[in-house]
Parts: sequence; C-alpha cells; structure tokens
Amino acid sequence: MNQYETVFILTPVLSDVQMKEAVDKFKDILAKLGAEIINEENWGLKKLAYPIEKKSTGFYQLIEFKAEPTVVEKLELNYRRDERVIRYLTTKLDKYAIEYSAKRINLKSAKKED
Repeated sequence: MNQYETVFILTPVLSDVQMKEAVDKFKDILAKLGAEIINEENWGLKKLAYPIEKKSTGFYQLIEFKAEPTVVEKLELNYRRDERVIRYLTTKLDKYAIEYSAKRINLKSAKKED
C-alpha cells in the first residue's frame, strides 16, 4: 500500500451542507475501495490564483489515505464525474512527505488538546 494525499476544490456556490455531502461522498468512495483514511483537513473558502469556470474562490479539502494504486484511478474518475469539483490533485507521498505529514498531524492534535 502507498500513502497518498488528495486535494480537491469544490465550487463556491455550495452551502455548508452540500459541501459536507460532497466530501463525505469521496470519503465513502475511498472506504468502499479499501483505502485507510489517515487525515482530513477542511481548508475552507480560499481565493483562487486564477479564475476557474468564471469562479474566483473555492472550498479546499485535503484527504490523506493509504491505498493500492488502482484506487487513485477510480477516485479521480469520480472527481471528473462530479460537477461540484472544479480542480483536484492526487500525489503519492515519499518517505519525507510522510514524516512531515505525521509531524503536522501530531502538532495539530497537540494544539487541540491544549
């Protein structure tokens, strides 16, 4: 199993409920395909570097997961089919990125405990 990180941008016209439904849909897809979700972060509404589909903002979401390489193909196919997703990027993490991610997660959980 490899470790991956996927970031996708949802259209800004969604309500909070619709945004949560979209994120849950992709998490469910990963779970059904046998992926283990390690971390997820909602980065919120951010300004885009350039307009995409005449939109200047979007809801950013990050999901880190462990899965077989075939899972990524199926996940990205679902991104392409969903009209709420305006951009996505999935990358395989190397050992240094995995270490950095683990430190970031530990730091985040330590802040929540304080």
